[in-house]
Amino acid sequence: MLLYKGYLDIKVDPSLDLFKEINYLKKEKNAVILAHYYQDADIQDIADYIGDSLGLAQEAQKTTSDIILFAGVHFMAETAKILNPGKKVLIPDLKAGCSLADSCPPDLFGAFKAKHPDHLVITYINCTADIKALSDIICTSSNAVQIVESLPRDQPIIFAPDKNLGAYINKKTGRNMLLWNGSCMVHEIFSLEKLIKLKVQNPNAKVIAHPECEAAILEHADFIGSTTALLNYSKKSDAKEFIVLTETGILHQMQKSSPEKTFIPAPPNNSCACNDCPYMKLNTLEKIYIALKHEQPELLMSEELIQKAKAPILKMLELSAKFGL
Repeated sequence: MLLYKGYLDIKVDPSLDLFKEINYLKKEKNAVILAHYYQDADIQDIADYIGDSLGLAQEAQKTTSDIILFAGVHFMAETAKILNPGKKVLIPDLKAGCSLADSCPPDLFGAFKAKHPDHLVITYINCTADIKALSDIICTSSNAVQIVESLPRDQPIIFAPDKNLGAYINKKTGRNMLLWNGSCMVHEIFSLEKLIKLKVQNPNAKVIAHPECEAAILEHADFIGSTTALLNYSKKSDAKEFIVLTETGILHQMQKSSPEKTFIPAPPNNSCACNDCPYMKLNTLEKIYIALKHEQPELLMSEELIQKAKAPILKMLELSAKFGL
């Protein structure tokens, strides 16, 4: 069970220079801000490190800071705490959860696992600490294919919680992993009809997609990869236009890296023009300032859960280093 210490509803003086104040607090408290690519642009610009789940886990593992403020969602902060049980881990907004993590309740998954005792359990890092504790190896979208391919082909595997990423890995590797029926709300609601219209309107644009998208969407992609892989592809490609099928936060880094190129966010199947994660966007500069100033809310975790969840994460990091990722 996870606990959080404190939650402060404090008004911030609008005249404050938050960039200056946050930088001061980081130095005063020997704190580091780790931020996911899906955060708002201002948060990415104030962060000490910006990355996807693999990079963030690697950065959390090696940090020497006393305080880790995680600008992301719960499972990311939990991973940082698991890797740094002696450090204080802060999360700016307790409501910043994850629809994918929520789609895999520990009691139901534990019962599912018990029905397949011969299966190795590989879980996507986008899951709760309790699910990690039930796993053999953690993976991210950056290393999932390599991790699966490193295992004997006759090894039965349960893959959770994302069925779309699991289906993509099955297709890439020729495996038949048993998939948990979970998904990410952001990547599941891209509109195929609107994507096809965008391709017609922008015939020179490359379509780049995250593997959490549904198979019908991925069929139209010129490139499929993790958030970091999408960013790197956009830098190296000779194309000048890109239709991007992942959370819109990554567009900030894409535009900064390639200001001469055009990045078009693919729309979801609702009235919105682009696809934002409502949980990621709960974090703000004001909340980061409050969290650093008061060192709350702090994520707390039992030693037993930390030890159970740490082993599969360390296995992932070990394999990632072996693969040169």
